[in-house]
This record gives sequence, structure tokens and C-alpha cells, in this order.
Amino acid sequence: MTLVASNGSAEGYKRLATTKKIPVGGLSEQEAIGRAQQGDAESFEVLYGLHKRRVYSLCLRMTGNTAEAEDLTQDAFLQLYRKIATFRGESAFSTWLHRLAVNVVLMHLRKKGLHEVPLEENNKESQQDDGPRKDIGARDNVLAGSIDRVNLQRSIESLPPGYRLVFVLHDVEGYEHNEIAGMMGCSVGNSKSQLHKARMKLRELLQLSAAEKASRAVKEKKSVARSAGARRDAEVPGESER
Repeated sequence: MTLVASNGSAEGYKRLATTKKIPVGGLSEQEAIGRAQQGDAESFEVLYGLHKRRVYSLCLRMTGNTAEAEDLTQDAFLQLYRKIATFRGESAFSTWLHRLAVNVVLMHLRKKGLHEVPLEENNKESQQDDGPRKDIGARDNVLAGSIDRVNLQRSIESLPPGYRLVFVLHDVEGYEHNEIAGMMGCSVGNSKSQLHKARMKLRELLQLSAAEKASRAVKEKKSVARSAGARRDAEVPGESER
């Protein structure tokens, strides 16, 4: 993935590309930040190289779409170019860039229209459940202990956008519900509601996947057994040959 101009950003990148370049061999991240804040193109490219994979992974987890994730990664670094001068070092640069990327994705999803589920829907479901009551904002140890990470990632990408977003922000990225509520413009209760629904949906998807995997394993064993039986039959001489 290469940093390119997009969405009316050609002028900004043109200025960046024509800025006097400073040698960047062996620069630390802090030095690259300082020089990029002065408009140095190569230092900005150093920061892009250091953080592009993490930003892309974040965008992919939040959107579940590779094409969107690539575009949003570009948009995030465009925002970084525009706002890097405002970085004051009050937090780690990676944390600051991470939040900037989250905001870029959230703005994109708001434009698309993000489906939210009201808290009342979950409350009604909980009241109808005869089992023990659960704190819908608490940690889910079953999901947290999943060892099939590839399958878990696929299941996350299959979640409805609103559920996936809250799940990624809370359970993957570590944001608190009050932070998520502030970023998404919803209530803390709504954030907890969508997290609960996301976890329930994930359980269903993971259980279904496990059942399908078990079914395939049984079929494969039967196929192997049939093949072995056929080989044994072929090796036993018939009565006419004795």
C-alpha cells in the first residue's frame, strides 16, 4: 500500500512532496515526528512506514471490508498530515494516531448510516431469560479465551456494522463504554447493548462454525474409511483366483 493523494488532497501532498527534504537515515520516531511537523516529506514517509499496518488492521477490523480499510487508511494518514502539527506529546504518538484513525472510520460510518439497537430491546430479552442475569457490559471470558483466532476474526467481520464497531472498540481496542459513547454520539447504555448483542451473535457464529468443522471431520473420516476398505477389497484375491 502506497501513500497517495485522495479526496481533494492532491494540493496538500504536492506541497509535502516539494518541501525541502532533510536526511532521515536512522531517525527515531520522535525525531521523525519533529521533522514531519516542520513539513519534511521523508520523515512523514517514515511515520507512514512505521504505523501503516496497525492503522490498516484497525480500519479492517472496524469495517470488515478490505477496500474500505485501504481507503480509510489513506484518509487517516491524510488527516495525520493535516494535523500532525497539533501533536503535543501528551500521550504516545501511536495512541494519538490510533484515536485519529478511529475518528476517521467513525465519520465514514456515520455517512453510511450506522445501525444501532436500543438498550430496551436487550432488557426485554433479559427479562424473558430464565437463566442468571448478566452484566451486558462485562468481560466475556468465553470469547476472550477463544483459541481459533482466524475463525474469530471471520466471525467479527460477519457482524452487523454497529455491533462489530462496538465490539472492536471495547473488546479488541480496549476503549471504555463512556469513551465509545462519546465517539459514537450514543448513550453508555446503547454501547453496552450493542456489545452484548455482538457477543451473542459471535457465540452463534462460532458455534455454527464449530459444528460445520465437526461435520466436515466426520465426513473426512468416513471417506478415508471407505477408501481404506476399497483398497483392502482390491488386495484380497477372489475365489476364482485361488
